[in-house]
Formats: sequence, structure tokens, C-alpha cells
Amino acid sequence: MSDSKAISVERRDHGKHGTYVIRTPGLTSHATLTWTASEGVRHATHTFVPDELRGKGIAGRLIDALVADAREQGFRIAPECSYVVAAFQRHPEWADLRA
Repeated sequence: MSDSKAISVERRDHGKHGTYVIRTPGLTSHATLTWTASEGVRHATHTFVPDELRGKGIAGRLIDALVADAREQGFRIAPECSYVVAAFQRHPEWADLRA
């Protein structure tokens, strides 16, 4: 995974819940960020990155996709998993999106 720009995030939106997924050839497990929705807020409930992909910015790419969608679609984000909470602390420019 030498070119992180080539990483694509798949968005799965099922209305009241969904997942952002990064698939990697050769691995059976995928990086995911799961969410549930309520009253215009997406609750980021869990982020998972397989051991083989950790330390490569993969979780950050998942959160970037969530933030981009929030800006485009107009929802707010409730960080509930520890990784998303920490990402919001590192990015004060996202404060307007925090529920």
C-alpha cells in the first residue's frame, strides 16, 4: 500500500446506519468506520483497521470521508468511538460539524 492516494473509500448508507469501508487486495478483513443516524446526526460508533494496515493513515481516510460527507450533505457528527474523538481533538477546524 505504497500509494495512499489510490485508496478508495466505499460508502454504505442504509438510512439509519451505515459503514465506510476500505478494502485491500489480499486481505480478508477490511478497515471500517460504522455509524448510526438520529435527527441529522451521524454517531461514529466504531473504527476498525486490520493489524496489517495500522500506521498507514487508513483510519484517517475513513474519517476524512465521513467529514467530507457531513460538509456535503449537511449532517453533524457525534464522535463516540475513541479514534474519532481523538481525531476531532486533533482537527479543531471540524468543530462546526461536531454534534
